[in-house]
Amino acid sequence: MGRLSRATWLYIGTVVAAAAFVIARSPHQGIPWSRLAVLAVLFLVCESVPTAITPRRVAWSPGYAATLASVVLLGPFGAALTGLVSAFCLRRGPTVAQRIFNGAMYALSAYIAGRVFLFLGGTVGVPTRDSFPQIIGPFAGAAAAHIVANYGLVAGVLWLTSTADRSQPGGRGVLDLRLPLPDLGYAVFGLLIAALWSVVGPFAAILVLIPLFVARWAIAQFADQQRAYEATLRVLCQAVETKDFYTRGHSERVSKGSVMIARAIGMRPERVEAIRFAGMLHDVGKLGVPTKVLQKTGKLTEEEYAAIQLHPMRGLEIIREIGFLDEALAGIMHHHERIDGRGYPMGLAGDEIPEFARVLAVADAFDCITSTRSYRGARSLAEAIAELRRCSGTQFDPAFVDALVAAVERDDWQTPEVPVSPPDEPAEAAAYDHDDPAVPLRVMGSR
Repeated sequence: MGRLSRATWLYIGTVVAAAAFVIARSPHQGIPWSRLAVLAVLFLVCESVPTAITPRRVAWSPGYAATLASVVLLGPFGAALTGLVSAFCLRRGPTVAQRIFNGAMYALSAYIAGRVFLFLGGTVGVPTRDSFPQIIGPFAGAAAAHIVANYGLVAGVLWLTSTADRSQPGGRGVLDLRLPLPDLGYAVFGLLIAALWSVVGPFAAILVLIPLFVARWAIAQFADQQRAYEATLRVLCQAVETKDFYTRGHSERVSKGSVMIARAIGMRPERVEAIRFAGMLHDVGKLGVPTKVLQKTGKLTEEEYAAIQLHPMRGLEIIREIGFLDEALAGIMHHHERIDGRGYPMGLAGDEIPEFARVLAVADAFDCITSTRSYRGARSLAEAIAELRRCSGTQFDPAFVDALVAAVERDDWQTPEVPVSPPDEPAEAAAYDHDDPAVPLRVMGSR
C-alpha cells in the first residue's frame, strides 16, 4: 500500500467517493432486504473463488451475474449494494486498498448498469411472463454498461500501478480483450436468476450457482491453456539459447521489442499477442543448425552459410503444427528478408515481406546491437538507433524503425547485463552474429 503513487491513491479515492456518493444519494425506501441478502451472498461466494486470467494481476469471477440480477430485481441502489460486497470476499491476497477499490468499482459499475436499465425502459421488480421479450433490450444495455464500466475502471488502476514496460503482459492497463465478449454471454445468467425468481424465489440463486461455476471452470481452462502455451514457448527458447551463451535472453528481448513496435503502430491486441510469440520463437530454427557452425570463429564455407540461411525454414518445420501461432509463422519464416530483396530464405522485397517479419527484423537487429557479443561489447542505444536508420529502406522497413525509435524514447530500453562465461564454456566463440547488420557473415568458397 505504501508503494502506491499519489496518482493511484487519487484514482482509488475518486472511485470510492463516486461510489459513496451514488449510494448516499439513492432512495433507500422500498428495497426488499431479504432479496438483497440472497443476491449479496451469491455474489460473495463467486467473488471468493475467482480464477486468475493474467499473471499476478487480474482475477475473474462470474459474480457480476448476481449484480445484474440485482439491477432487475432491486434497481440501481440495490445493485450497488450487492457490488459493494466484493470488499468482503473471503479469498486471501487482496490488500485493504484492493478490497476497498474492488467494492467501490463493482458498486459503481452496478449502479451505472442500473441507471442504463431504467433509461432504456426496464422495470425494476420480479419479471413476469408479460415482461418478455421487452426486458431483453434494457437488460442487454445494462450488461454492456456494466462490463464497459468494470473493465474501464480496472484498466485505469492497472495503468497506474504497473511499470512503464508496455511490452509485458498486463503492463500499463492491458487487459485481455477477448474476455468481454464471453462476459456478455455469461451475463444472461443474471436475467435467468431474475426470471426464475417468480417461480422458485430465492432458490433461483442456488439453481444458477452450478452453471456459474461451470462458466468459471471454462475461463480457468482458457487461462491454463495460455499458461501452457507460454511454458512450451519458453522451453523452446531455452533449447535454442543453450547453443550460444552470448545470445541467452535474446529471444525474450526480441519479443519485447516486437511488442513495442506493434503497439506503437496500433496493432490489434490479438495480433500483438501473436507477434510476442513470434519474437520468442523467431530463432527456433537454430535447433536445426549444427552448433559448430553457429559458434565458428572463422569464415563460413558456402555449405555452412547455407545452413545458416535455412534456419528460418527449419523454424517453420519445427513449429508449424502449433496451431495458435497463426500469423506468427510467416514472421518466423521471413524475419531475415530485406526490403531491398537481398535477404533470405526467399529473397522477398518490400511489401512482399509479411508485416510480422518486418517487425521482427528491426527488433532482432536492435537487440543484437545493444547486447554484448564475444567479438565486441554492447553498443549504446544512440549507436543502435543510428545503425538501424543507416539500414532503413535497404534492410529494414523505415516505418518500423521509426516506431521502435519512438517506443524506446518513450518507454526506454533495458540493455542486458554483460554475460559472464561459465568455467565450462568453450574457449572460442563465434566471431560474428547473423543478426548483426554491422558485422556481415564472412563466407569463402567451398574447396
